[in-house]
Amino acid sequence: MNRPAAVLAVLAMLTTASGACADDSDRDRSENRGGLVFLNYCSNCHGITANGNGRAARLYNPKPANLVKTDKNDAYKESIIRRGGGALGRSKFMPPWNDELTNEQIKDVIAFLRSIQETKPKD
Repeated sequence: MNRPAAVLAVLAMLTTASGACADDSDRDRSENRGGLVFLNYCSNCHGITANGNGRAARLYNPKPANLVKTDKNDAYKESIIRRGGGALGRSKFMPPWNDELTNEQIKDVIAFLRSIQETKPKD
């Protein structure tokens, strides 16, 4: 899939992820904003569909996580986004985003990831 088609596919997913239009609730708006942040900051490694197969994924060992099938809870996701993979004993290639993203952007990315997650997180 070429990049413009993939972006359109993700935008379509953003507006249908919860089965409602983006204007229906604060949760939906947060998921949509988070999807846009994800596209800008995370998709190069984690992939446009968050499956761990981004354009840069082949450069890393271990590969970026498949965020659709993750079992990690929201607190873990926040910690790894803020502190980076190395701080949690994961890939040193996962950068810390605490200085780059606002608290709202991090919260929104987590809402987006929750909306596309296929498995239940561990508590």
